Amino acid sequence: MFKILQTQELADSIFLMEVEAPRIAKACQPGQFVIVRMDEDAERIPLTICDYDREKGTVTIVFQIVGAGTQMMAELKAGDCFCDFVGPLGCASEFVEEDIEALKQKNILFVAGGVGTAPVYPQVKWLHENGVQADVIVGAKNKDLIILEKEMEAVAGNLYVTTDDGSYGRSGMVTATIKELVNTEGKQYDICVAIGPMIMMKFVCLLTKELRIPTVVSLNPIMVDGTGMCGACRVTVGGKVKFACVDGPEFDGHLVDFEEAMKRQQIYKTAEGRAFLKAREGDTHHGGCNNCGGDN
Repeated sequence: MFKILQTQELADSIFLMEVEAPRIAKACQPGQFVIVRMDEDAERIPLTICDYDREKGTVTIVFQIVGAGTQMMAELKAGDCFCDFVGPLGCASEFVEEDIEALKQKNILFVAGGVGTAPVYPQVKWLHENGVQADVIVGAKNKDLIILEKEMEAVAGNLYVTTDDGSYGRSGMVTATIKELVNTEGKQYDICVAIGPMIMMKFVCLLTKELRIPTVVSLNPIMVDGTGMCGACRVTVGGKVKFACVDGPEFDGHLVDFEEAMKRQQIYKTAEGRAFLKAREGDTHHGGCNNCGGDN
């Protein structure tokens, strides 16, 4: 059992939990995720790691209520336990493998949309701890949905907050702020990392491709069971079939077929749609078992 040490409602329907998980805390890296289950009959929920404390042996997760499973999770309190808390899963951010001195020479931009701020935070924090500064754009629909602002401000080189309705920070979509930074303020970036809703990442990538800024996206929003076996996170990247949970979750955003992925998300929501996709995609429908075409 994995004890919940702290719970906090960050915004409407968005919650933070600090969980006692020393083995995961010891091994995890920014960009990876965990799978949680409340009890033996509960659904598996993949969640990106928001923070970790190796000394305390804790892992912090952030989630938004989107269904019955996350609604029940939101009702858990400090002292309650998860039956399963499995990880770290997925591939770590590519920054972890790069030479620190080389990273210090790069101009890095992070773009976080909504709950995507949670997986952006550990990457920016890791860079900050290693002497690498990065600019960060945090966007949300309105002021009430901005999360982790103080935490991000403490580790970002420059933090730009934007709201779609103009109720806080800069007004407009995150893409408007990217344009302002590059075209108006003369900023130059060697790489951009965008994490948030699929539609946001799609338009960020369309813009950064135009601006010639290499861009990494995290496809954690399309993950369901976190093993590749359900077929939910099947995506085409550079013409090849990939699975966000086993091959990612981070990919070259300019190579991701967002149109296909978003259309597939809608089809996957119903049992009829899942059956249709499985029949149409055959051996490439899922990955991770090492026995079918979906692993290639």
